[in-house]
Amino acid sequence: MNDVSRISRRIALCSVMETIVHCAPISRASIAKQTGLSKQTISEIARQLEEEGWIRETGRTSGHVGRTAVTYDIVPDRAVIAAVDLGGTKVRAAIADLSCQVLSDVEEPTDKRGGHHVVAQIARLCRQAAAQEGLDFSKVRLAVIGVPGAPESATGRVLMAPNIPGWDSIDVTAALSQELGVESIVENDVNLAARGEHWIGAGADCDDLVLIALGTGIGGGVMVGGELVRGVSNAAGELGFLPFGSDPFEPQSLHMGALERSLGSEGIAERYKELSGRTADVKAIFDAAADGDKEATKTLDETARLLARAVASVAAITNPAKVILSGSIGVRSELVERVHALLPLCFPRPVSVEASALGSKGALIGAAAVGLASLHAALWTAGMQGATIALPSAAIMRERGVAA
Repeated sequence: MNDVSRISRRIALCSVMETIVHCAPISRASIAKQTGLSKQTISEIARQLEEEGWIRETGRTSGHVGRTAVTYDIVPDRAVIAAVDLGGTKVRAAIADLSCQVLSDVEEPTDKRGGHHVVAQIARLCRQAAAQEGLDFSKVRLAVIGVPGAPESATGRVLMAPNIPGWDSIDVTAALSQELGVESIVENDVNLAARGEHWIGAGADCDDLVLIALGTGIGGGVMVGGELVRGVSNAAGELGFLPFGSDPFEPQSLHMGALERSLGSEGIAERYKELSGRTADVKAIFDAAADGDKEATKTLDETARLLARAVASVAAITNPAKVILSGSIGVRSELVERVHALLPLCFPRPVSVEASALGSKGALIGAAAVGLASLHAALWTAGMQGATIALPSAAIMRERGVAA
């Protein structure tokens, strides 16, 4: 087989696999109709894929006049990926299979010792997640780990993640790959949440969006033309360092960020204490506001003003079709409604703002999206330009009960 024939065959293989991933169970005749490939080519590729264990017969077509036809589906656990969402307080790990299903996840508090202890914890939880699904870990081909802060591609370090001690001084990517025994991709967790929302969440209908995650801290994921904006040091979207909220020239603001100091959970609690003289966590403040507590209500009002300024700031720079609010605090309807009311007062153009559709699973689903796209490419395209496997659309995933 010459090079042209080999490339043509590879592209045909990708087309067949993409159709099966998107439309299974599906017959060879239906694959031919959707791909435009000859029945002979499809029969040859289907035979190869079945012999190698990538697809299987699942039944026969029904409801048609005449002979029925064999239908095929992908073997979902022939190869899988590990998806991880690491936070300062907890870490979650899940398995995603070739059919793009994110399987049940495991979770536990993040090891406060940081460094290699967290690396070992992530590897253990990935193995636990695989075992929970009855999968041999040898089926895991790739791991995608969402982390707070900015992964540094040149050194493998993770910067600007003070809640994970020691990760700014070790090659985290190499350590994870060694501990897991598979290639590991380390990505900012909010970037992954943005990818998740873009795939099957609130941002599935647009390619230009900003996700703002507000919880313990604040971060952002920016997508333009369907691609993440990373910046020269992978730190694009670090909204906590916007120079308002607190004094950006105070030394503390170089460590945590002026906006994060005022808009993160600690800043909200401190604001309420200054107004009321009482100590309460964020949940209690929201509850108090719902019960008519004036100081709690004013705390939420001021918090929403800061959040609206953050939304206006990113809207002025990126002009997104949509801003998605996520995180344990950002998704609260009390804040979303206030931001809707405040934005027209501080920004001249309409800005569409919605709460996250994926909630706490956004980063895990984003990790699955990144991992599955990479795994499909590695398995089928062989690096050939023009040969790709697209993930199933949000509409397809909704039919499978996965998308929001």
